[in-house]
Amino acid sequence: MTFNLKILALFFLGTGFTASSQNLPVQLNSNTSAKKVDVLIGGKLFTSFHYPDTIEKPFLYPINTVSGRTLTRKFPLETKAGERTDHPHHIGLWMNYESVNGLDFWNNSYAIPADKKSKYGWITNVKVEKAKSGDKGELQYSADWNNQDKKVLLREQTVFSFSGTEKMQVIDRTTTLTVQKDTVKFADVKDGFLAIRVTGELESPLEKPQEFTDIHGNKTTLSTTGQYKANGIYLSSEGKTGNDVWGTRGKWCVLNGTVEGQDVSIAILDNPQNPGYPTYWHARGYGLFAANPLGQKVFSNGKENLNLVLKPGEAVTFKYRIIINSGRLTTENINKLFDEFTPINR
Repeated sequence: MTFNLKILALFFLGTGFTASSQNLPVQLNSNTSAKKVDVLIGGKLFTSFHYPDTIEKPFLYPINTVSGRTLTRKFPLETKAGERTDHPHHIGLWMNYESVNGLDFWNNSYAIPADKKSKYGWITNVKVEKAKSGDKGELQYSADWNNQDKKVLLREQTVFSFSGTEKMQVIDRTTTLTVQKDTVKFADVKDGFLAIRVTGELESPLEKPQEFTDIHGNKTTLSTTGQYKANGIYLSSEGKTGNDVWGTRGKWCVLNGTVEGQDVSIAILDNPQNPGYPTYWHARGYGLFAANPLGQKVFSNGKENLNLVLKPGEAVTFKYRIIINSGRLTTENINKLFDEFTPINR
């Protein structure tokens, strides 16, 4: 659905938008040797699409506001004083899942020992098929979800659309996964599906250390926050806030906070056409912000079950909108954004 930023600008006085907001030109610059595509909005770097052979998935990194605030965590690609160095598989903005025919695509990273890699999946053979500039930027790529023996389970086709004004940038992502030779089962687990790992200032202060374990028993421990002024707070379409958002459903969720003295928002909008709509939110106070429509058994304490199964040749499509705003977004604001995203689907 076309996103009319100029019309929506009329709704957002006081949230960083003005009625005179105009769409800025979007420039996509491909660098095949570096295996990345830079996305510039109004001549400034918004994000880059990375698809290196050395990392287990493609991803967008960094994600910047027009004013130059970086909203994604730097680790593991870069370092920043006082920033957490947990979960090295959390890189920028990405999409994958913890259990695809038992293979863990989500937790795979350089931290997994070689003798355990067979339990983990890779997204490989990424090919950029289109990188078009204009009033909107469009990037299209294909990729393979495979095991360590390079047997392909799923063929991915993804289209990104990028647009923005001087205050708000928008990423539309449409991803279709097509099953190849073997039936594929997405077991109901917590780690997935569309995710962003945010900078430390957008975390919520942790009151006590926390420990997290993946499906293979690997543990990650996080200490309490203290290195930076963590001030982020989640808000869902159902009125849940803060840590209460985790494990609840909602058609959208927003993370509001202040980065380098400027109010900012990151919103993820689900789509009624997606499986499992409205999605469950795997939104953690330590900076993981994820929509997981497939982990229903975990989030409902066994009251619901999805266990999505697709036969050879079958496909499933997911559509999401990610909004980066200079200024805080309210429930009223995002409801209008959601209506613009999904008017014919409700």
